[in-house]
Amino acid sequence: MPLTQNQFDALVSLTYNIGSGAFNNSTLLKKLNKGDYQGAADQFLVWNKAGGKVMKGLVRRREAERALFLKK
Repeated sequence: MPLTQNQFDALVSLTYNIGSGAFNNSTLLKKLNKGDYQGAADQFLVWNKAGGKVMKGLVRRREAERALFLKK
C-alpha cells in the first residue's frame, strides 16, 4: 500500500506507542491493507486507553496522529 510521508510518520508514532504486536493485529492495519485509508485513520482514535481508562493525553496524541495521517 502506498503511503505519504505524513501517513508513515503517523503510523510510526502510533506503533512506537502501542507496540508492534498490537499494531500488527490491529483493525487499523487490516483496513490500511485493504486500501481503506479513511477507515484506518478513524482507528487511531480507538487507541486512547491505558490500564483500561481513557487518558486525555492519549486522546490528544491520537487526534494529532490521525490529523497527520490525513494531511495532504
